[in-house]
Amino acid sequence: MKILPSKLLLAACVSSAFLAPAYAAKSTPIAAPAAPQAGLKVDFQKFTLPNGLEVIFHIDRSDPVVAVNLTAHVGSAREKAGRTGFAHLFEHLLFLESENLGKGGLDKMTARIGGSGANGSTSQDRTNYLQTVPKDALEKMIWAEADKLGWFINTVTEPVLAKEKQVVKNEKRQGVDNAPYGHTRYVINKALYPESHPYNWQVIGSLEDLQNATLDDVKEFYRLWYVPNNVTLVIAGDFDPAQARKWVEKYFGEIKRGAPVEAIAKRPGVLKQTVKLAHEDNFAKLPELTMAWPTVEDLHPDSYALEVLAEYLSETKRAPFYQVLVEDAKLAPKVQIGNQTAELAGQFMLKVRAFEDKPLDQVAAAVDQAFAKFEKEGISERDLNRIKAGLETRFYNAMSSVLGKSALLAEYNYLTGNPGQAEEGIKKTLAVTPADVRRVYDTYIKGKPYVATSFVPKGKLALALSGSSKADVVEEKVVQGAEHAVDPSANAEYTRTPSSFDRSKEPPYGAAPVVKVPQVWDTKLANGMRVVGIENKEVPLVQFDIAIDGGLLLDKPEKVGVANLMARLMTQGTAKKTPEELEEAIQQLGATIDVSARAEDVRISVTTLARNYQATLDLVEEILLQPRWEEKEFALVKQSVLSQIRQQEADPNALAAIHFGKLVYGKDDPRSRNILGTTDSVNAITIDDLKAWYRANLSPSVARMHVVGALPKAAMKRSLTKLGRDWKAHPVELPAAVVASRKMRA
Repeated sequence: MKILPSKLLLAACVSSAFLAPAYAAKSTPIAAPAAPQAGLKVDFQKFTLPNGLEVIFHIDRSDPVVAVNLTAHVGSAREKAGRTGFAHLFEHLLFLESENLGKGGLDKMTARIGGSGANGSTSQDRTNYLQTVPKDALEKMIWAEADKLGWFINTVTEPVLAKEKQVVKNEKRQGVDNAPYGHTRYVINKALYPESHPYNWQVIGSLEDLQNATLDDVKEFYRLWYVPNNVTLVIAGDFDPAQARKWVEKYFGEIKRGAPVEAIAKRPGVLKQTVKLAHEDNFAKLPELTMAWPTVEDLHPDSYALEVLAEYLSETKRAPFYQVLVEDAKLAPKVQIGNQTAELAGQFMLKVRAFEDKPLDQVAAAVDQAFAKFEKEGISERDLNRIKAGLETRFYNAMSSVLGKSALLAEYNYLTGNPGQAEEGIKKTLAVTPADVRRVYDTYIKGKPYVATSFVPKGKLALALSGSSKADVVEEKVVQGAEHAVDPSANAEYTRTPSSFDRSKEPPYGAAPVVKVPQVWDTKLANGMRVVGIENKEVPLVQFDIAIDGGLLLDKPEKVGVANLMARLMTQGTAKKTPEELEEAIQQLGATIDVSARAEDVRISVTTLARNYQATLDLVEEILLQPRWEEKEFALVKQSVLSQIRQQEADPNALAAIHFGKLVYGKDDPRSRNILGTTDSVNAITIDDLKAWYRANLSPSVARMHVVGALPKAAMKRSLTKLGRDWKAHPVELPAAVVASRKMRA
């Protein structure tokens, strides 16, 4: 599947790890800032062609590129029983060929014209096709997208359909049937929505339905849904709107309007009583509890407060679910909670992947305790402002590219008919009050029935929730050679569709774009660290990273995993702040600070609102130079890594990556090792190993900083004076690169 998330603003929330400090450290009080206010306006023009195609233009001249987004208001919710997975199958077909674009479709053309890569995705409610191209290729893209919409269907023949059915079926096998916990959403939706509800089935569909899809099904689906009056075209970037409109009218204008498309009524899930279902998962190594409550659809007034509730319950070390499940009961390394909304309905989702052999009855009891804690304490204005600051940053991030803006404009247009409501969503989130959060909890969660699924390792059904029934999961019998052979290179034979002009001639390039290369400034700090930056005022953000050479390269063979553990521990408090105080300080600024170890370096990656840059930089310096080295926090991080290593044993992608490293670098090269380490190596690591690694290897002598954001060079240089003075340099010896021979790789 071509993947792009449909929700670009409000993501599901994941908690972090926390344990109380073992000693009383001097705490730095944190002033509660005022609630943030998002102020970015997205200007647009909208017009509708006589055939019903809705067209949206957004001008952004920051770069000589244009994003083109074609969104059809059809997803799995428009499918018929017995033909599930068809919208997604159709997405695949539409990428293959059209009469004038030819074999290879958009993918082939993109590689030739310098595009960023044709992409697309299918959800329950819509299917989109999008990419970014140089501005001189805009007419080519409009021609190509029109060809896909109006001159496509005849290219789908029986051999073409047979081949693509195998592609999609294999995708389902990889991502669902043979993936740990892959059937969870299927089980939940079957229980949450009746058979007549369009969300009862999954976007990917069933293997049987995919196999049964016929050529007539494809043509019917095309006639019903891939018509101009059910499609939105968004063009965003650096272009001439008058000329672009002429091109849109020329290439799309003669495509015939389809039958009227009726809206589907909003229809929330309904549960008369709590449903508990259990499944022995062939690939799971750890027990996982998922709970889902029916809530409201996208853009419903209550959806904004539900999003805040989800983030508050699990996102921080002070969150009720972190304190009860992670810190006190030590049942899991984290808790995931999110309010997931779609066009017709929504669901409040809670997921806990417990540590090995933890009974899920214990997890469920802890969930009840965490909810009770929230009922007693509620949410403070301070916590609400912290969450809003983070959402404001995410909003600006979503709007920082023409591709992101095109997706938002298209989404709000098909949901409401008004692309301008893209600005209203964040405003409504920022208007949420503590009373709103408590009200939606009482309305949708407290004492309400839910679906609970227990996915447990094979042979460990005793770990499932008491009172669970067996989940109805369809497991394919694997038979080698069962699929019919197809020839992917065969050319389709078809009758061409007439047009008022010769569409077989690809339009020429426009005038060569003038690339405005941003001015890159370059300086060195007093400690020798090089800093390279670009001033960019497009959105009020600053992003920077500090790359410190070393990482996995500097782990000892018997202690692989030290660099990873050290990096993870660095954000778990400082000498002046407890873990929860540091987390709160970061989030009150609307910032993210991530420290990670990689094969050849350790990275400190930061995003913050420009107005809070200095305060965020001060926290980065504190993290870097004043680590806390908390024993209890180290124990929890270590337990989390061991759990992650255990999960990798059933993850084909993780296993492939580990073995690929050995083949590329050779088995004796440090970079061939799993950066997490092994169960034995991690168990052997002590906090003193982390301290020694930190002292020996983190030095500005092997570091560099890259910064881009809405602040000038002079302000950046001044802000870094203290870091240049306080972070002392010392030499670090990096291992020499060795080219692996065939013998070494074996």
